[in-house]
Amino acid sequence: MADDRHRGRIFLHRGDLERAGFWYEQAVKADREKGDAQMLSDSLGNLGNVCAMRGDYEQAERCYREVLDLQRGQQNRAAIGQTLVNLGNLQAEAGRPERARPFYLEARDILEPLQDHRALGILYSNLGLQDQAEGRHDDAIAQFEKALESHRMVGDEDGLAVTYSQLGNTFRRAGHMHQAEKCLNNASEHFIKLGNEPGEAAVLRLLADLYEQSGNHLSALRCLERVVQVDTRYGLPQAQQDREWMARLRERSECR
Repeated sequence: MADDRHRGRIFLHRGDLERAGFWYEQAVKADREKGDAQMLSDSLGNLGNVCAMRGDYEQAERCYREVLDLQRGQQNRAAIGQTLVNLGNLQAEAGRPERARPFYLEARDILEPLQDHRALGILYSNLGLQDQAEGRHDDAIAQFEKALESHRMVGDEDGLAVTYSQLGNTFRRAGHMHQAEKCLNNASEHFIKLGNEPGEAAVLRLLADLYEQSGNHLSALRCLERVVQVDTRYGLPQAQQDREWMARLRERSECR
């Protein structure tokens, strides 16, 4: 029922995953009784999302697979592609990347002809993260660059911020420090534009590491001063580690 879904959304927004899951389960039962395939698909998708957030990957996969069957029956290719991405994400989060990739590749084959750039931006980033994790830096860079193109097409500022960060980190790991610095600075600018200070701090940690490796301790210190400021404001778990890192850099700079 609509009321059950509404309650599920409310508790999900509050972060109460148990109650959100309960109300989405009630919505699924009601939709089965009514025989409304579209509403059942929506309710199952929401339940699958909640199960995934709770770490109940097996239940989430059952929900998504049933959603996929319903969408195939309706021949809704855009929805099919997005559900395949969800299934791939689920496998990746569960530590089974080898099972994630076939879902991602099938989703790509569906979404590219549709030019669904919002979904493609997420998909290319996910493929890039897989390539990065397996040391295929050139492949990862190509995927992240495609993700950036898709994010630009739909004006997805969050996607641009995150993907510039991912691309910069890949360049850094591959030893291409100039490209890494450029991408990470772009990421920082996007996070500042969004007002996402924790995201900005995560990028500045990468920049600080890059500057420290290149011997530019002054720039590294400037990055860390801003990071510690954000750590303090938001009570981030890395606060103590960042303070110790900053103190070590200051000591080295003073000894020079």
